[in-house]
Amino acid sequence: MASSSAVGFRLNAATGTHRGDRAYQQDQVAVIAHPRIEGCVMGIVADGMGGKSGGRKAADQVILTAQQLFERYSPDDESPAELLGQITSEAHLMIKLTAISAEEEPHSTIAGFVVTSDRCVHWIHSGDSRLYWFRGARLVKRSMDHSYVQRLVDEGQLTEAEASSHPQSNLLTACLGTVQDPTSTSERLEGLEVGDTLMCCSDGLWHYFTAQELGSVLYSLPPREAAELLVSKARQRARGGGDNLSLAIVKVENLD
Repeated sequence: MASSSAVGFRLNAATGTHRGDRAYQQDQVAVIAHPRIEGCVMGIVADGMGGKSGGRKAADQVILTAQQLFERYSPDDESPAELLGQITSEAHLMIKLTAISAEEEPHSTIAGFVVTSDRCVHWIHSGDSRLYWFRGARLVKRSMDHSYVQRLVDEGQLTEAEASSHPQSNLLTACLGTVQDPTSTSERLEGLEVGDTLMCCSDGLWHYFTAQELGSVLYSLPPREAAELLVSKARQRARGGGDNLSLAIVKVENLD
């Protein structure tokens, strides 16, 4: 759990993770408060794929790259969008190098956001790990997955409900560590308000909830309790067949 304050607001944060019913944990998640910039926080999740050790190595590389670059980040030298783009490209390269040396095929998703002290959000994602922005309990915006079923939804061939139970719901159209350069989507979101919540999470979590359910929990509980409840409920709903799951929550609160 972490918190960072700036003029007029406080950021309250928490992470949650669980191995699910898998033999190995390949998700990694982190919330990092900037060491020098008050009110600047990063949340990031990586869902690794590629064998028992390959996927974890890939996810580890995403988090390590994010930590190193965020600690060096200075708004005088680069924008948050440039920072997130660099994290994505450097992690992608390092995962590919790991594959060469280890003779494995590691890949990873990425979903990360940076909150700046002027209450703007910059986010980036590749794969099917998601980013959510809630105002109170209401969904303001979420990222769109880079996946086969999302493409079918976009084309009008599937509904969101049908997509969640589609047998090919785990097929990705983009992630880090592939032969080609990764497809990623980045956005700038302005006007964070007190009561807003940001969350990034792997598909092992979001798969079991509607946006309305997520918003209700994040609105009604502090981040730590919300993370615990969402992990617990996802485990119940998985009925013994759950994937690794992870989430990072950052909530904008009034200063006491």
